[in-house]
Amino acid sequence: MTLSHLDEHGQARMVDVGDKPITRREAVARGWVVMQPETLVRVQEGNLPKGDVFATARLAGIQAAKRTWELIPLTHPLPLDAVAVDVRADEASNAVEVTATVHVTARTGAEMEALTAVAVAALTIYDMIKGVDRSAHIESIRLLKKSGGKSGTWELDERELAGRPY
Repeated sequence: MTLSHLDEHGQARMVDVGDKPITRREAVARGWVVMQPETLVRVQEGNLPKGDVFATARLAGIQAAKRTWELIPLTHPLPLDAVAVDVRADEASNAVEVTATVHVTARTGAEMEALTAVAVAALTIYDMIKGVDRSAHIESIRLLKKSGGKSGTWELDERELAGRPY
């Protein structure tokens, strides 16, 4: 198996994508911030010292997706077409679900940007609630779907979740 990010000497390198066709790409990722039930209530009510958790997390996720190339070595800077970050309370799981969808028309990209958006939005939520809930934690950041490019469409088989919400 040839690894695309290693040169002939085994050194890390950025892949040359110059000859790849430009295609419309989409990636969807999701993660969870699990917390105490009373913390989730406070998040929903907007009753936390650091302000509106949902709005701040959405903005943080969008900003992170746009700057993925600065955070993850060997990724390419991309002209993102759209980034949507959805943040919602899941009372049954005592968690906040974060979902990011990224669209780009380029030679590469979208999945690292979607994963980065979810990770940073989840970290933002954690930062905003850690003062009232030390047991809060982030779980199961994963790619749900990607499309476009040479490999076509891939989607997570929900059976892999084994009935867990996250």
